[in-house]
Amino acid sequence: MSDTKYRHLEKWVPPFKSLRYSIVGIQRSRVTRRNTAAPTCKLLAQISQKEDGINGVTENSFKKYLFPMYPELAHHFYKYIHRIGKCKNKHIPLSTFRMQCEKILSMLDDAVIIETYVRMFSMETDENNMTPDGLRNMLYTSYKLSMDHYPEGPQTCLMINQTLSAVVDGCFNKKDVHSVGFVVRWLEEHCHRIIFPVHRYCVHLLATRHRDMEAHVESRGAGAGLELATPVLERGGAARGSALLPVSAAWLLAAAAPPRYSRPAAPPAPSAGWLVARLVCAVPSHWTPLYSSSDQGLAANRFLHHTLAYRGPTVVLARGGPLLVALCCPAEWRDSHCYWGDADCALLQLLPTFSLIERAPKMIYLNTSIRGYPKGLRAGSDPRRPALAIAEGFDSFTFNGAPYSLDSIEVWGCGDQASRETQLEIKKWQIREAEKQRQVKLSAADWMEHPDRYLLELAGRPQYNNSAS
Repeated sequence: MSDTKYRHLEKWVPPFKSLRYSIVGIQRSRVTRRNTAAPTCKLLAQISQKEDGINGVTENSFKKYLFPMYPELAHHFYKYIHRIGKCKNKHIPLSTFRMQCEKILSMLDDAVIIETYVRMFSMETDENNMTPDGLRNMLYTSYKLSMDHYPEGPQTCLMINQTLSAVVDGCFNKKDVHSVGFVVRWLEEHCHRIIFPVHRYCVHLLATRHRDMEAHVESRGAGAGLELATPVLERGGAARGSALLPVSAAWLLAAAAPPRYSRPAAPPAPSAGWLVARLVCAVPSHWTPLYSSSDQGLAANRFLHHTLAYRGPTVVLARGGPLLVALCCPAEWRDSHCYWGDADCALLQLLPTFSLIERAPKMIYLNTSIRGYPKGLRAGSDPRRPALAIAEGFDSFTFNGAPYSLDSIEVWGCGDQASRETQLEIKKWQIREAEKQRQVKLSAADWMEHPDRYLLELAGRPQYNNSAS
């Protein structure tokens, strides 16, 4: 009786059985994925045994063969593994080294990644606290990695110290030390993607460096480590020739602004160097200059002429004295009496200290022609007290209630090349239409009712068709 009662459930056994095998397969794949650092760890231990006579992984072999181009990163990475592994000797046992590397490879949560690298660059005497120098070293490491794998080749920037000081001052606010938790929360709020190039680069080397190390040991012995080549992804640079946006500021904006503004263009055919550049590079080389007040003049009509009809995200930079702010606009600019924009609208202060002021939808306002409403450019979620308000004449602005004179302004297009080409086509069409209007021949009947005729009469020339008058 009981057998026949439950016999209809036998058809569900195969799915459960297949589900069991699928779970086992997932678990096996996870084990395989966790062990991706094993070849590199094993090879480092062999090199340490051969060169240093140590049964484990030494700092000398770690710096020399895993991170030959970045000794500062290698030092902090090795000390961090040594510290959390609670190693009693100067070297790290192979089992401990492999276990900690596998933990780093398996990190997926952004908050965990940021905290790991903040602790990596924290004080060696107190891992729970961080100094301004530690934060500066961590930021410079991320900057150096991004510049070395820049799409157009390695880059340098004379303004990097100013950019790093702005971020450090914004975080520490003239204090000598902060807790690791405070620094992590500040980075998550203001520039949470600035550490990701370092993590991606470390993951890439831990997983693939053993191939280069094996070739290096066999062919060159104790020579320098192999360098990674990064071919050019696309032409054009965002910060070249700009007074307000050096390449270091573009690197910082790419890490702090929403991802829409730093989305890279279509890459070329994949290669090993291309993969590293895609993993590491955080500088948007496809930004296009649309308007610069130093070249096109500082006025509202100049801003509108060069900015309107660009159907892509843009970044507006405004300078007043020591202050430099950036307004991220996610869509095409339009003249309206209403606030507009989606959730990717953002307002940032770049100098003298760095800070993400606000990120919210419907926080951009531009009105130059509609009567009865405030005129000028504004940004802020509170219409009564906008964080940024540029006057109608584009000669002054207020930021967080403080007045400034508007010294210069720049607009950068962050869309693809098609957005810029579409804008140029629209400008050409407008010029052709204006030329057509200028060459229109009016009949006598149309001229009698034309407003220009009345203007000539008011000016004292009633006989407008008489050349002698």
